[in-house]
Amino acid sequence: MLTDHDSARSARAWLALAATCSSLTTAWAQTPAQAGLPTLTEVRVHANQTMGDPPSVGQQRLAPTASGHSDTARQLSALPGVSTYGAGGLSSLPVIRGLADNRLRILVDGVDAMASCPNHMNAPLSYIDPAQVDAITVYRSVAPVSTGGDAIGGSIQVDAAPLAFAPSGTKLLTQGQLGLSVRSHGSRAAHAEATYATEHLHISAGSALARADNQRAGGEFKATTVTGRAGHELARDEIGSTAYFSRNHQLNLGWQEGPHRLEARLKRQDMPYQLYPNQRMDLLDNQMSRLALRYVGEMAWGQLEARLHHETVDHKMDFGPDKRYWYGSGLPPTGSGGPMAVNGTPCAPVGTATCANGMPMLTRSRTTGARLQASVPWAAVGTVRTGVEAQWFRLDDWWPPSGSAMAPGTFENIDDGRRDRIGVYAELEAQPSRTWTVLAGVRADQIRMQADAVQGYNPAGMGNQARDAALFNARDRQRTDRHLGLSLLARHQHSAQVDLDIGLARQTRSPSLYEAYPWSTWSMAALMNNVVGDGNGYIGNPGLKPETAHSLSTTLDWHTADRRHWLKLSPYITVIRHYIDAEQWDSAANAPRTVRLRDQFTTLRYTNQSARLYGIDVSGETDLGRNAFGAWSLAGQLSHARGTNRRTDDGLYQIMPLHGKLALTHRQGAWQGVIEGIGVAAKRRVSGVRNEITTPGYALLNLRGSHQWKNVRVDAGVDNV
Repeated sequence: MLTDHDSARSARAWLALAATCSSLTTAWAQTPAQAGLPTLTEVRVHANQTMGDPPSVGQQRLAPTASGHSDTARQLSALPGVSTYGAGGLSSLPVIRGLADNRLRILVDGVDAMASCPNHMNAPLSYIDPAQVDAITVYRSVAPVSTGGDAIGGSIQVDAAPLAFAPSGTKLLTQGQLGLSVRSHGSRAAHAEATYATEHLHISAGSALARADNQRAGGEFKATTVTGRAGHELARDEIGSTAYFSRNHQLNLGWQEGPHRLEARLKRQDMPYQLYPNQRMDLLDNQMSRLALRYVGEMAWGQLEARLHHETVDHKMDFGPDKRYWYGSGLPPTGSGGPMAVNGTPCAPVGTATCANGMPMLTRSRTTGARLQASVPWAAVGTVRTGVEAQWFRLDDWWPPSGSAMAPGTFENIDDGRRDRIGVYAELEAQPSRTWTVLAGVRADQIRMQADAVQGYNPAGMGNQARDAALFNARDRQRTDRHLGLSLLARHQHSAQVDLDIGLARQTRSPSLYEAYPWSTWSMAALMNNVVGDGNGYIGNPGLKPETAHSLSTTLDWHTADRRHWLKLSPYITVIRHYIDAEQWDSAANAPRTVRLRDQFTTLRYTNQSARLYGIDVSGETDLGRNAFGAWSLAGQLSHARGTNRRTDDGLYQIMPLHGKLALTHRQGAWQGVIEGIGVAAKRRVSGVRNEITTPGYALLNLRGSHQWKNVRVDAGVDNV
């Protein structure tokens, strides 16, 4: 299993030599004076992110950089207090101060993105390629009610570039962008985009492709080349199940007339495969289609914004090429490549017929969402925002039989799962005095969930399938949760050199369908439901209560008047009632284990407990001045988090240990170079119930450089020198 803080050590000597031609951009603009004679015009290119001031209360913004990575989530680790934990090469899961995945509200182009997979392989941020990202906005711990709701750890908003129109008086705007990226461990990516626009009409289209072979370590770290699949071997320096292939396409249409604008964005993702080193399954097909409509209008009384979107996902999992394909107690059919052997022993005596070929798992989801928001300036106070939003989510998760022991039925993991949310909110953004800015709001949500009756592969089959299905079908599977959310974010400008940010919130989240409705205690079935990639099996719990978090976050910001030097200290604490953790489960007795299994994979059932998270994030930057070689600056981050289950005193899962980075940046004209050091302390406090492994500390050294011409930028770097 690879996590964010130990994957670098597992592959510790490989050089990710990235030669990235990112934003190889050509743009033309025709004006009346230049009719018929297109000329190159300047196109905005984001500079590398520095750890600077957030532009608004409680908000941090990240301009995407040409890192050469194809995983959008990995760019978030540039922010203090934000990390990712590894999954597939395109689907890292973001963590904000120890809270991850479903506990965060993630919006992509204003659309609530949700994973439709029992292993969360199609994570929300995997649906947008880094080349298609214009800006990322993060609220840590405390989110305004307009961007929160049904989340307790903060929010992440990822936006593509706004639709561009020709300036008033200009007949035509045409522009394009092309980017290429190649890394030495076998990944390559390309993207292209073209825009045609008039003063009223916008048409643009783009595609982004990312592909990678299995990564290679710096040396041989395995004792064998055996994979468990007949006729297939992995070199001893090859990191199995790390390859991927993804294609993201988009078509954008826009129309504006005076203060009114209408937009339509059509997205299509085709992901033929994404292999997972920390899951028992692999993604072998993912098809996503999304249509999103948006209207923005300036009225006499303020601004009105309306959104509507519909998304479909068809998802398939099975064993990829690096995982054992034939398994069970029998022999593969004649002509399949011979009997599967483990340690040289066939899986059963000749004549039996209970071997299974693979483990097909299929998921289909349909999501429809709507949002209406009005922003009204209130001259005496500030701006009042009110809104209503709704989301209707449908999910089917079923597993066709793959061997005689599983026939004749289809295993219904979740049948016609429904999760519908409707919320209303109101917030006030005001500046009651010259030194105070306040953003306060209240929000109410209702979550309705339901799932239909289920069945296993075979009522007489192994693993208590008949017992578990009967118990699940006999219980009430409908639930309605009501949430109340409160948030207050305030900034006090104490002086020209000192600012203080304060965030207070009460935030609530209901369980996901995958936390509530997977029903089988059979270890094989439970192992297929694992959203955190820890190798254990998970059983749902329809009786889970919503999590309620009370959070306090502060930031003390010291800086010089010109902000050439600054330092931020950000302590925080979050206490969570009814925290959804897990307990080890005895499948035979269908009850919690009385004696905990240790140092092995096990089966766990989601349960409500209580948790506390606290820590501090430190960040800063100083201008070292300029000499004959150029301008120099030094920036750094340091984060420490502690998460504890208050009922069991166990550590919470996937809490990053003390970690930090230090970057020396050199700028000379169009050249920019960075020497970056990253350090992570040893991880000793772990989740005992999950048998989370401890990891040693490590340090990395990265080198990056870039050169910017008018319409071309080239980036190159070496990671883990």
